[in-house]
Amino acid sequence: MSVSATVPAGAQNALVLENIPLVGARKHAEKLRSEVARLQGLIDQYGLQDVAALDDLKRHLNQEVDGVRGQIAAASAELSSRQADIAATEASLLDLRGAVEVQELGLYDFEHPAEDSVSLATQLEALRADIKTAVRTGRATQATTNFTFNNSTAKGAKFVRDMSKLMLRSYNAEAENCVKAVRAGNLFTAQKRLTTAMEQIARLGTMIDLRITSYYHQLRLRELELANRHLRAVQEEKEAERSRREELREQRKAEKELAAEKARLEKERGHYANTIAALEANGDHEGAERMRARLADVEHAIENVDYRAANIRAGYVYVISNVGSFGPDVVKIGLTRRLEPMDRVNELGDASVPFRFDVHALFFADDAVSIETMLHQHFADRRINQINLRREYFRATPTEVREVLKAHSVELLDFKLEPAAEEYRATRALQGN
Repeated sequence: MSVSATVPAGAQNALVLENIPLVGARKHAEKLRSEVARLQGLIDQYGLQDVAALDDLKRHLNQEVDGVRGQIAAASAELSSRQADIAATEASLLDLRGAVEVQELGLYDFEHPAEDSVSLATQLEALRADIKTAVRTGRATQATTNFTFNNSTAKGAKFVRDMSKLMLRSYNAEAENCVKAVRAGNLFTAQKRLTTAMEQIARLGTMIDLRITSYYHQLRLRELELANRHLRAVQEEKEAERSRREELREQRKAEKELAAEKARLEKERGHYANTIAALEANGDHEGAERMRARLADVEHAIENVDYRAANIRAGYVYVISNVGSFGPDVVKIGLTRRLEPMDRVNELGDASVPFRFDVHALFFADDAVSIETMLHQHFADRRINQINLRREYFRATPTEVREVLKAHSVELLDFKLEPAAEEYRATRALQGN
């Protein structure tokens, strides 16, 4: 009989006892107990029985480390965000301090006309930045640096600084007023007003050589120019829109007149057709032939009306003048599609001018648009209003216009060179001139 015992293969110094004889088993048992005690000592010495617990502890500690690292990352992000907020606040504070500084010198972000302009707003923004920089850096004014007050250089320097601020504040206020007062047609007046303010400051500051610098003055003049450019663009657009509406009204009048004329002619055609039928029924063939001739005239007139209604380039070209209103060397060159072209001429001379227009030429053309365009282009450099091209007045004589028409082989039945100007001449006679 034997006893068999096995120690796991992974344990160091393990004993493998096989076929232990029954005789001497007690001795072997003692030996085994000693070995077990030795192995238990090793386990206790190295804590081998706590390996699983240590693994759990290690995992727990790693999780805590990961959590702490996450908290550190979040804290770092929060710190960066707070630092960015602080930097932005400091920048805003600097901007506010700068705004206060320039406002103390009378420089405000007032409403400027060019702010509403798509094309000029960017230029205005850059210009205003240059103006503020000039004020902050002391490039807006210039004065002596060795002035003394009550034998004190420090007091003298303070006096110069205070006077410079006061005069610059006055100049900036005048510049703002000039911008607010500038209109489309008075840029020169506004610029002269601001230049006068600069000159007055130079005279008042003679004692300390105080003056607004030319650089700063040019910036403010440029600011005036931007305002004027925008206002002129707005006015031009309004004028163009007014002219478009006037042209549309003129076109509608022409269409209405042509429609009314066609209705009248068609009614007349029906009348003649009925008359012809009645005459033929009564055997009056002669009378019927006379009515057919008139009917042919009416049908021809209807064809002309249809042609003019369909052909938008057809119309009457007119060359007119108004000596009493504009002088002897000014003509108006235009066209009308009205059935009665003199209606248009008479409208032009109604209430807008003190005297009636005189007609030098009034003729129908299949392509009146091309003739009008040709004349406008020829006299373009003598156009009185170079901004609103729908104002068709030119500094030219009727003789010059006739020569251009002849050079382009435009057929003219009649062209009057001298204006009658009856009302104007009668007025002059009454005045004894």
